[in-house]
Amino acid sequence: LVFLIFFLSFSFVSGFVSPLPFTLSSSLPSITASTSALLSAPTTVTVPLSDDRSYPIYIGSDLLTTHSSSLASHARGSTVLIVSNTKVGPLYMAKVKSIFEAAGKTVHTLELPDGEEYKDLKTLNLIYDKALANALDRKTTFVALGGGVIGDMVGYAAASYQRGVDFIQVPTSVMAMVDSSVGGKTGVNHAMGKNMIGAFHQPNCVFVDTNTLATLPDRELKSGISEIIKYGLIRDGPFFEWQEENIPKLLERDAEVFKEAIQRSCQNKADVVAADEKEAGVRATLNLGHTFGHAIENGSGYGHWLHGEAVAIGTAMASDMSARMGWISESLRARTHRILEVAGLPTSLPEDSPMTPETFLSLMSVDKKVANGVLRLILLKGDLGNCVFTAEFEEEALKATIDEYCEGLIGQRREMMN
Repeated sequence: LVFLIFFLSFSFVSGFVSPLPFTLSSSLPSITASTSALLSAPTTVTVPLSDDRSYPIYIGSDLLTTHSSSLASHARGSTVLIVSNTKVGPLYMAKVKSIFEAAGKTVHTLELPDGEEYKDLKTLNLIYDKALANALDRKTTFVALGGGVIGDMVGYAAASYQRGVDFIQVPTSVMAMVDSSVGGKTGVNHAMGKNMIGAFHQPNCVFVDTNTLATLPDRELKSGISEIIKYGLIRDGPFFEWQEENIPKLLERDAEVFKEAIQRSCQNKADVVAADEKEAGVRATLNLGHTFGHAIENGSGYGHWLHGEAVAIGTAMASDMSARMGWISESLRARTHRILEVAGLPTSLPEDSPMTPETFLSLMSVDKKVANGVLRLILLKGDLGNCVFTAEFEEEALKATIDEYCEGLIGQRREMMN
């Protein structure tokens, strides 16, 4: 560092233009910060919204250390409530708490039980209890520190506490980094349907420190990759082709590859949210595989499947149904199954699954994409990177696809085609 300061000083005095591989700017830490901080500026994706509600998604490694001031700057009031769970809290709560305290904030913390089975109104009330017990006012900023369950619940608590307070997303899972933390969808589950109670409430920022993936279990990492895959299938063919080459590196947790996957996913999500914030049309396409997947999650019991695992099966079902109607080629159907399998994700139901055709159709009938009593699905149509959100599909194709998966015939059909 001393050498770096001397070299820069000499360059300015002598008029020599330094060939350093970075440019100093006011957006970077001062020269007294570590050299690694200078070289590791985060990638920033902006979610462009109207009425001055646009917000940044910061993406990079070790950001909680090198760019902590950026995180703290998005808490506009003097008080912060950080909510995590019993798995993530012990790992990162103290660090995040110290960031806001260093910025002069009064910080309260809360750890909730971990798991999809706790994404309900009973657990949500613990957040309200904490806020009320500490007399937190409308200037408080809620901070979601964890995966998709924590992000959804804290976001809904922020949307509804005193009719709305600020909140920040600090996602620590792949699922949350590439999807659920971006776009303002918040909510909790009901016994009769997933995410049926919620609100649209945009965060002040999303702060993605990819170093937190080091502590993410392999199963959860694979689960999150299912949401990366969907972007390529529905709207970004070149990204899908990149994934086909790089899924093994994602499974190896290659830092640079993961940073690119997160950035490209977030850019896709930001573009869609900007065009359709409240999911009136195109944003619904981000739910490829989710109508089938939500039914699987609920019908199997919340917590049995991780969200991304259920979505992977749902994506396989959507591709099979699309191929059955002749909307996509057999080649694209096979590629869809193959990439999910390479990622270590399920593409069929196990023999002991409680799912029946009746269970599927009953749960799908209360999906959020049902309009005026009519089921609408996201299905693939045309070349790679294209899909439709439609109620105009062949009902027999839907029933045949569900029957095939429930009866365990999908594996037999795959063996015949191979």
